[in-house]
Amino acid sequence: MLRTHTCGELRVADAGKTVTLAGWVQNRRDHGGVMFIDLRDRYGLVQIKFDLEKADVLELGQHVRAEWVLQITGAVAARPSDMVNPKMATGEIEIEVQNFSVLSKSEVIPFETDEYGKAGEEIRLKYRFLDLRRPQMQRHLQVRHRVIKALRDSMDAQGFLEIETPILGKPTPEGARDYLVPSRIYNGHYYALPQSPQIFKQLLMIGGCDRYYQVARCFRDEDLRADRQPEFTQLDVEMSFATQEDVFGVLEIALTAAMKAGAGVEIATPFPRLTYADAIRDYGCDKPDLRFGMKLVEVTDLVKNCGFKVFSATAQNGGIVKMLVVKGVEEKYSRKDLDGLHEQIKQYGAKGLAWIKIQAGGEYNGAPVKFFSKEELDAIATRSGAATGDIMMFMADTPKIVNASLAALRNLWGKMENLTRADDFKFVWVTEFPLFEYSDEHRRWESCHHPFTMINEQDLPRFMDGTLTKDSDLGGIRSTSYDIVLNGWELASGSVRIHNSDVQAQVFRILGISEEEAKERFGFFIDALKYGTPPHAGIAPGIDRLLALILGVDNIREVVAFPKTQKAADLMTGAPATVDAKQLRDLGIKHLG
Repeated sequence: MLRTHTCGELRVADAGKTVTLAGWVQNRRDHGGVMFIDLRDRYGLVQIKFDLEKADVLELGQHVRAEWVLQITGAVAARPSDMVNPKMATGEIEIEVQNFSVLSKSEVIPFETDEYGKAGEEIRLKYRFLDLRRPQMQRHLQVRHRVIKALRDSMDAQGFLEIETPILGKPTPEGARDYLVPSRIYNGHYYALPQSPQIFKQLLMIGGCDRYYQVARCFRDEDLRADRQPEFTQLDVEMSFATQEDVFGVLEIALTAAMKAGAGVEIATPFPRLTYADAIRDYGCDKPDLRFGMKLVEVTDLVKNCGFKVFSATAQNGGIVKMLVVKGVEEKYSRKDLDGLHEQIKQYGAKGLAWIKIQAGGEYNGAPVKFFSKEELDAIATRSGAATGDIMMFMADTPKIVNASLAALRNLWGKMENLTRADDFKFVWVTEFPLFEYSDEHRRWESCHHPFTMINEQDLPRFMDGTLTKDSDLGGIRSTSYDIVLNGWELASGSVRIHNSDVQAQVFRILGISEEEAKERFGFFIDALKYGTPPHAGIAPGIDRLLALILGVDNIREVVAFPKTQKAADLMTGAPATVDAKQLRDLGIKHLG
């Protein structure tokens, strides 16, 4: 080895030892006849002391620059008490150089790699190999390693086998777009990179591999957000002879182990549960942030006949009126502040946002107040729990717009009032999702989760009685689908799967998928269901999202070694890129550029 120790491990107890270190020059400081260098590797920093009266050291001192790679041999010495640096783990010692060599030189780098270096994301991604040297990124990758190891150890301890599934699969014509891979041998035919190992892991259950997991790489060609990447990593899990509760128990053990390894916190189990209907009612969304309260309250019945036409007309025409209460902030926010909040939620369809303050003496203040009687306002305050010093915020519209807008407003208030600490972790299971959702774009009912999701046991008789078609109102049919949510981020969706071929055929019929189309798309899987399929269930939490929450970063690019941009480009390598015409000819692809 080119070193006997790392730059972060030496302490005052090592004084007198002769050691060899190797690493990058963080910075250089000249002090007359002495030069100091902070030498860095992924384990930490250590101060190196050079005697410039030595000719060879003097030569080094004239040329060495930041990010050069050096090998140092010297004696560990305790620093004088007035020279101790409490901000460094190795701050009580330094290395007095005896010999050294330059292992590699560096050009001037485009941004600083220390803890305090500032650089825009675009240049960081272009020079990601330099960005990875920063202590923050080193910590992120180390935590990533520990979390994935904890997940693997937990699954292994619970009797699961890690089994790889194919990367080259069959394209799917709907849902998120596939990344396609042309076949050279079969011109005009394409593989698809997996959006998930869903079908393969269910086939493993049919194959008798009753407890499967995989740290799986998945690919989706979709529009990106801060919590998405075109390629991502998930803990893919499937288990036979299992109920929803069995999946919850297994995953809670794995996630609490990951949180202990990554964040050093103990998470109480079992996690809270919310039905989908209750989540929408109380929080307006299916991924509620439970770090704070501020539940939504419906007051449609209380305002149906009030004088405020925005509310009464909405209530009388099939819409809803809901509100939330912000406690103890009445004097903190001005009319201008509150009116400006509407701009923050317009993207969710909100056409307006009303507010009423409850001031000292129980007096109500706000534009809508003159349209209400004192009794009507008191009834609203009583139902919502609002009191003196609080602000009541209202929205009236369709249920979809009201819930989405108030959910966003609730999260905004959580940030404004510092109710969402990054080191506070609140998990929740959301259950009983609808089986189908209506797509306005395609004008048809589609699977909320995927078409292999089992129907809720209470709704199964109605589902199978032959009365439902693709044109029926399917919104009331519940599934056995469930999500695990952490601090307002969905970590995973899962479900109990269909293991009965008749039920699976009925799902395809209701979705308008003909027998011929089902056979073309899923024939091998439909056939497999006929050969003794055990009841099974699974889930697949996103590891990148989990890490972003553990580390308190807003963007999953911060926890991925080599991420893509928001437009799915790799600024470092230049991917995606054009290819040689010969390669296209070999693949039977005509260049359309």
